[in-house]
Amino acid sequence: MTTEQLQALGPALADFLQRFLFCCGYTQTFDHLQVYCRGLLTDLPRKSVEPMARAAGTPVRTLQEFLRDHVWSRTQVRDLLQEYVRDFLPDVADDGLGTVGLVDETGQPKKGTKTPGVQRQHCGRLGKVDNCIVTVHLGICKGTYKTLLDGDLFLPEEWSGDRDRCRAAGIPDEVVYRPKWQIALEQVDRALAQGLCFDWLTFDEGYGKSPGFVCGLDDRHLRFVGEVPKSFSCVAAPRAGQRPGPAVDGHAAEQVVRQASRFVGQDWQRVRLHRQTLGKEVWQVKAAQVWAKQEGEWSARTYWLLWARNEATGEEKYFLSNAPLRTPVATLLRVGFRRWNVEHSFRVSKSELGFGHYEGQDYEALLRHLTLCQLALTFAAEQAARLRGEKPGGDHGAGLPGPEHAERPLAGAAARHGSAAVYHRDYSVPPAPQPTSPRITTKKTRAMSLS
Repeated sequence: MTTEQLQALGPALADFLQRFLFCCGYTQTFDHLQVYCRGLLTDLPRKSVEPMARAAGTPVRTLQEFLRDHVWSRTQVRDLLQEYVRDFLPDVADDGLGTVGLVDETGQPKKGTKTPGVQRQHCGRLGKVDNCIVTVHLGICKGTYKTLLDGDLFLPEEWSGDRDRCRAAGIPDEVVYRPKWQIALEQVDRALAQGLCFDWLTFDEGYGKSPGFVCGLDDRHLRFVGEVPKSFSCVAAPRAGQRPGPAVDGHAAEQVVRQASRFVGQDWQRVRLHRQTLGKEVWQVKAAQVWAKQEGEWSARTYWLLWARNEATGEEKYFLSNAPLRTPVATLLRVGFRRWNVEHSFRVSKSELGFGHYEGQDYEALLRHLTLCQLALTFAAEQAARLRGEKPGGDHGAGLPGPEHAERPLAGAAARHGSAAVYHRDYSVPPAPQPTSPRITTKKTRAMSLS
């Protein structure tokens, strides 16, 4: 990115954030929202309240109160963000798969017992059981564009059953334990309510093993390709298509693909997958229709079961899909592997945007931090799309700056550009940065544009 393009991000960020003005009860609160988002985009090594406030010249207590106590609606911010992505997507270059929704979760290691939802549980970031919180997310990708649309804290049953502990952490009484797959369906429903359309949804085996989740997507008439565990219970569907009787036992997917004639008689199809962070991979795949056993009963319809094998490593994966019968198997496999886009979004959010840097013990403040991280990620994704030429450079002030912008430091420009004086407070507009001051670096947009 050139120096001019970097300087242009200040006005572009101000324009991007302006749509969230009326989510805030007061204009001063909107000033703080801008300061917080700029802080997430800087090159500070840690994006918790104190270092971001000090870098912006804002009292630490003021930014703490903004996150915990000020009147602003994170749910309205989330809804407006989803509407923005909905309107942005039509002009994004497609790779033939359309818009793919991405369901996944991520863990954040935490010390102590006070952070809302913290306990010993599986932490994907560490790959083991440890003290952490888990958040469930809905992401989206189209072509090379990707971002996160929604996020919720998973509240373990141990927490849900201790309402005194919940109240001490600011968790409302109506927030109770729900399985992760149920949280994911709620997020899908919210996105659909904002007018987002998904050509496909994909997910990992943690959600694929849940009959309620699979049935929920079917009930919503949403096409999916999701990973299922090798123990997934099913039987190969005969060509006549007759549903198995109640006395028929299901078999594990890994057994079905090795014994059923509809799999054994097939030739392997070779599919090249392009994952720019890992390079090209070649997978061999077979697919056939199966009946799935869900909570002791056979499904009302058949599904595709895909058996995929990495040609280089021998790794095997199993995918389930409700796609139409004539869908090419290569297309199903490509959709199933689109989930890496949400993993990439997690990596960028954690390494560049302070996704896991929240330091507090308040439920609402935690979710507000996650929401603003998603806001910053979506802004970075937009800039990456523009750099790739997927959107016109003139939209929302993202074109090359004129001479009047050439000397504006980014932190100040984001607060001043395009805003009336009523939105400004002396303590919330950071001073012109000195040479050592943090800047919004190209690292975030470069990370998104190379993915």
